[in-house]
Order: sequence, then C-alpha cells, then structure tokens
Amino acid sequence: MPVRRAACALLVLAVACANPGPAPVTPPPAPAVSLKPLPDSARFASEINAFAKSDSASPPPKGAVLFVGSSSIRFWETLAADFPGLTVINRGFGGSRMDDLLRYADRIVFPYQPKAIVMYEGDNDIADNRSPARIAGDVAELLSRVRTRLPGTRVIYLSIKPSPSRWAMVDRMRETNALVERIVENDTAARYVDVFTPMLGANGRPRPELFRDDSLHMTRAGYELWRGIVDPVVRAAAK
Repeated sequence: MPVRRAACALLVLAVACANPGPAPVTPPPAPAVSLKPLPDSARFASEINAFAKSDSASPPPKGAVLFVGSSSIRFWETLAADFPGLTVINRGFGGSRMDDLLRYADRIVFPYQPKAIVMYEGDNDIADNRSPARIAGDVAELLSRVRTRLPGTRVIYLSIKPSPSRWAMVDRMRETNALVERIVENDTAARYVDVFTPMLGANGRPRPELFRDDSLHMTRAGYELWRGIVDPVVRAAAK
C-alpha cells in the first residue's frame, strides 16, 4: 500500500510539471501616495521664489520701509496709499510663522537694506501650537541678526491681533505679546506696537467690523485702524 501511494504521488507530480498552467500574474505596485506634510525647509518656497523673480525684474530701492510677515501683511494691499511719501515694500506670505521669516530673512529682509522693518508674525505660530517662549525666542533671534547685519535699521513689531476665530487661544496670545514686548524693550532700535488692545470692543471681545467673514483676516476698517496706529511710528523710524 505505501508503494502504491508513492507511485500515485509521483504520477500527480509528473502531470503537474507537464501542464503547469498559466503563470500567476503579479499586479503592478500601487502608486505611492504621501500624506506627510512638506518639510519645513520647503514651506513657502514658491512664494519666496516669486519674490526673487520680481526683485530680479525690478529691484526695489534700498532704504525703503519693509512690511513682512503673514497674511495680515500680505493682504495689506493699500500700503503705498496708506503711507504716502514713504517707499514701501510688501513681503507678506500668508500662513507664515516666525521661524519661516527667520528661514527666509536672507532672501526677503537683508537684501533690501530697509530703513525700517514692520513685522507681523506669531499669529500662525499660536495656531500651530508653538509655545509663547519659542515665538519670543525667534523674535529675539531675528532682532539679533538685524543688529548684526543692518545695525542702522529700525524694527517695529506689531503684536498678535485678537482674531474671533482664534479667541480660544487668547491666553497664549496675551502671554506671547507680553514676552515679545519685554524682548523688544531691550533693543533701543526696536519698537513694540500694541494692535491687540485697540481691536477689542467695550465687551472685551474682538470688534466684529474689523474682520472678514472668516473671522480671521481683516476688513478695510481693520487696516485703517492699523494705519492710524502704525503711521507715526513708521515715519519716526524712517527719518
């Protein structure tokens, strides 16, 4: 009996080898899909390259007033009209944080050799859960670089604004503003400008007429408020 079983097994094996059938088809690999965010080094590269292209085609003059920062600067499209008699450069790139400004300072700050820098950052840092201490440290680092490379340039830091859509983060905004104010006070060529308090109503909450429907970006009324606060500071710095 064992011999017959072995013979049957050999017969089956021989038939299988003689008729192997169609080869199995291996499906092509699925295309790779990356769900990871871009590395920090790639953030805003296209916007910065666009600035460089614009500068190459029409170099901005030296000694201007440079406005730089996140979308609150980017959307300030009436800078030239709001600050008549001053040469202004807008290098706002929406969504940016303080560390982004540090990363690109060699491309969108120092080459212009501005007489004054008006800076708005920190808003998106808070939304991205950066700590007040880290934000303040980044501000201190930028001030240090400016003092080294542009010793005659004045720096004006605009405080984080109290957006309705980010009101839940207001305590960290206040803490960051307080830390940055202390840092700026130690730099005789820098000035901290409070836009937070004037944007609050009598109820202690953000004034709705100053914000667009997204409750984050400002209306023309918001920019008019900022212009009135910033104008005398900028003119004094640009002398």
